[in-house]
Amino acid sequence: MAHLTAVPNQDRIYVLAADSTSMSTQLLVEALARDSQLQMIESPSNSVAILNLVKRDRPHVAVISAKLGETNVGGFDLVREIRTQSPGTRVIVLLDASERTAVIEAFRAGAQGVYCRTEPFRLLSKCIQCVHQGQVWASATEFQFVIDALAKPPLADFHANGASLLSAREIDVVRCVAEGLTNREIAQRLKLTEHTVKNYLFRIFDKLGVSSRVEVVLYALGNGGSRPVPLAANRRQAQTASVPARVTTSIPVAIRKTAN
Repeated sequence: MAHLTAVPNQDRIYVLAADSTSMSTQLLVEALARDSQLQMIESPSNSVAILNLVKRDRPHVAVISAKLGETNVGGFDLVREIRTQSPGTRVIVLLDASERTAVIEAFRAGAQGVYCRTEPFRLLSKCIQCVHQGQVWASATEFQFVIDALAKPPLADFHANGASLLSAREIDVVRCVAEGLTNREIAQRLKLTEHTVKNYLFRIFDKLGVSSRVEVVLYALGNGGSRPVPLAANRRQAQTASVPARVTTSIPVAIRKTAN
């Protein structure tokens, strides 16, 4: 009869898990706890509780759902916060499907692995162990998504005098604008309201000294060299002007400041 050898606590991998709901988190923790190498930490499915546990327990690995049980709150913002609050904690993002946008956003946020629920559950323990050892976990298709994204023209470095011109969230919005997404599409991708997206765009316009989405894209892609000269505009014009949301190759002669 075979006997299981207990793994010393100091050799265990401390794993914090937070799925989309409390019930799914409990099931996830119970299933992973069957692996003697893993010491599980169960977390409520909200960002505040997760961050508090991360700061208190400093887990080696955090397994976080891309969709938490909060309104308009996604796992990608939380990944950034975890990486800031506990740089030593490696993050794996649980995805419902291996969609290009979700995979790219997860790695951009600082995740070291993505795990799709369509994969066999038995591989999740291996995923955790690999990420803990400093490896990156993704399928061949998911890696290709990342490679394709890296092959695109890089965005400009939004820094001046050593300080960041834009917040991380504002840079996310700029990336979406550079891809030609509408405000609605940006809102859906970033889990925001369209009104919030518009407010972000106004702040981006002010910080970069530009007056249109086209100028934001030119600035982001580094075209035209120096920082664009701001055009005369006000908030009322911004709300009523009708510049196309998707970027075209030609720039209108008269561009009014618009976030639409």
